[in-house]
Amino acid sequence: MLFPESRLALELIAGETPVWTDGYDIDAARALARAQAAAEPREDVAEVADVDADGVPARLYTPSDAGAASIVHVHGGGFVFNDVEVHDAAARRLANRSGMRVLSVDYRRPPEHRFPAAPADVAAAGGWAQRTLGGPLLAHGDSAGGNLALVDALRHPGRYAAMALIYPFLDPTAGFESYRTHADGFDPREGAWYWEQYATAADHADPDLAPLLSDRLGTLPPTIVVTAEHDPLRDEGEELARRVAEAGVEVVSSRYQGQLHGFWRHPRVFPAAETLMGQVAAFLRQHG
Repeated sequence: MLFPESRLALELIAGETPVWTDGYDIDAARALARAQAAAEPREDVAEVADVDADGVPARLYTPSDAGAASIVHVHGGGFVFNDVEVHDAAARRLANRSGMRVLSVDYRRPPEHRFPAAPADVAAAGGWAQRTLGGPLLAHGDSAGGNLALVDALRHPGRYAAMALIYPFLDPTAGFESYRTHADGFDPREGAWYWEQYATAADHADPDLAPLLSDRLGTLPPTIVVTAEHDPLRDEGEELARRVAEAGVEVVSSRYQGQLHGFWRHPRVFPAAETLMGQVAAFLRQHG
């Protein structure tokens, strides 16, 4: 069942031009997302600084009560869209709710920079954070960012003390049932378009692109995987949680009923977004 706020959101986006339309203007869509994000209210954080994380642009948020632990945040957007500016308000909320420093990574995006540019940038920024920030390091990512955070944890066992993945984008084959039964507001053609921008079909068997194929899931730290009921990515996220649990890793799997893909970043529209932020912050504090 879609909750009322989800039905309203679907009405608001109904007239948008689909990304798979011929001639779709990626640059204009990116600019619009930045303008919309700039108009949103944002919380104060004690210190916000743009940093060079081993050649990767990033933004470091330090709340006034920051402890020793830090979070590497990897933004979503189908690999193609969003950046540290679009995710600025969410990163501020994550820093304030967790009481930890948050490093938001501005990785390279396709189609200008295709796979494996993004995982390489996340790896570099994660290594910089590990060396520079000290204390426990945790990972956080939503959608495509969940894919990239997971890949980095798999490539660097022991780097992160825990990980939070919000409706991660994992399966380039779109092979799970929720693509056919719960794709409200996120057409499977949109997902296919993102994968086409990001990588060639030959890359789809690479665990650095499709981490559900990894044989190293047992190396992961304690992980929370959050899904939305009305999201084509729901089943692949829950399958990840099942496989991680079977591999002997501590895992929490949480499905938010009535919600759409993307709800986490919009607390003014989706009341559950603030609850989710608190849940994830508590999980990361528990392990940081």
